Amino acid sequence: MNILNDLLPPIRENLLGYDLIIILMALGTLGYFLFMLIYTGKVYDTIHTQGYLPDDAYDEEDTAPPSKSEVKRKKFELRKMRETSEKYYTMFVTLTGIFPLMGILGTVVSLIPMVQDIQNMQGNFFVALTSTLWGLVFAIFFKLLDGSLLPRIERNNRGIEDYLESLENTLVGMKKIPEKGAGVVKT
Repeated sequence: MNILNDLLPPIRENLLGYDLIIILMALGTLGYFLFMLIYTGKVYDTIHTQGYLPDDAYDEEDTAPPSKSEVKRKKFELRKMRETSEKYYTMFVTLTGIFPLMGILGTVVSLIPMVQDIQNMQGNFFVALTSTLWGLVFAIFFKLLDGSLLPRIERNNRGIEDYLESLENTLVGMKKIPEKGAGVVKT
């Protein structure tokens, strides 16, 4: 307990320096993580609430077949969702990878003045270590969050692939069905 009492006052002092930048970045990254959770949930809901289209001919009494342009539009939208999801995830991984670098940068920035003023060495060294500490703490924290986000992205990508395959099978099956307003069956 005595060590904790010795560490808390200097940590509080350093919070207004370089450590504040690291903490603000962590709050921004946490907000981005929450955004990613919401977005991946929306992608999941989009895939699973629309259901999969049947592979063979439609029962005209129950459901009218979609037009080819509608199927192509859905395929485009699904691919766009997948690209956007991967782009957002790449940004999240990039943000989380910056924290150790920010900690090391804080260490270097704090140690440089130590070379000029040996009297102030102890204070600068402690500031250097707290920057490293915050960088590592947030890197570990966001790496753990990454572990929960990646499976969601992969699950959604598998669902999108299944949905795209279903749409492709629908297009193949539509070659047997006349287009709306057309009187000739395509084979």
